[in-house]
Amino acid sequence: MTQETSTMNVSPVTLGTSGLGRDTEPGSAGEDAAVGVALDLFGSGHAYLDTSNNYSGGRSEAVLGLALARLGPDAAARVVSKVDPDPETRAFDRDRVLRSFEETTARLGVERLPLLHLHDPYSVTFEEAVGPGGAVEGLLELRESGQVDAIGVAAAPVPLMARYVGTGLFDAVLIHNRFTVIDQSAAPVFADAKERGMTVFNAAPFGSGLLAKGPHEGAVYNYRPAGADLLAWTRRLTEVCDAHGVALPAVALHYSLRSPLVDSTVVGVVSPGRRAQLDELVATRVPDELWGQLEALGPAPSPVDDSAYA
Repeated sequence: MTQETSTMNVSPVTLGTSGLGRDTEPGSAGEDAAVGVALDLFGSGHAYLDTSNNYSGGRSEAVLGLALARLGPDAAARVVSKVDPDPETRAFDRDRVLRSFEETTARLGVERLPLLHLHDPYSVTFEEAVGPGGAVEGLLELRESGQVDAIGVAAAPVPLMARYVGTGLFDAVLIHNRFTVIDQSAAPVFADAKERGMTVFNAAPFGSGLLAKGPHEGAVYNYRPAGADLLAWTRRLTEVCDAHGVALPAVALHYSLRSPLVDSTVVGVVSPGRRAQLDELVATRVPDELWGQLEALGPAPSPVDDSAYA
């Protein structure tokens, strides 16, 4: 697939729901609270809510489905999801993709989706995924049948993602923790995707915590402990932010929002009030001078190592 423009009408921010409904039971007060969060997300001006078959053990989709039942069919067109391996066997072939899609649509109470991603295809090789009877075959069938408008691939290791994007088969790509103020290793893949007319989603602009809470003991980046050198670099960045009167999370978010490589930035929102806080960050003005000072800090000591996938 080669196109001149992006295929989806996205907004600058996509709302992530990976933790929505986690550890809740059907009919419980916790579930009701999660549905309330979901209704707030649907009430926002952001185009899409991002979920997956395996998020919170399926509870994310179940909670979104309860919200959709109240809101009606128009809201259903705003949910994008992902197919995942079988939770027990780890099988991830054509048949599993079709079953995963059926599970997702049943939980959501919908018949079709605007976008469906191949999610974290680590239990199979690239060759297996794109070969006959592989997971990609299942996605192509769903798109050709009209059950999904577009298909994407969502994972992290940059070398692996470059191979999937290079097939030309996908309409969208989502990479997390690889395009932030700390690590920009996804930039070449995003650039390739843009040239192919794909929609680019950049997830985890806060680096899974460090850039949201700032440098502190126990801070993590890419779900791993941040080393002393990275904490020191982030402290210098925080000083730059403070000098301009802008919070570190706002700078981290706008680094992605301002990039011509990114169509939409995926930010997780699963607790009451968090969406309003996110919108405040989106509305924050970051002075142009700050970006030059960020550049002057030099490359951050990123802990990301994708060499195993090269």
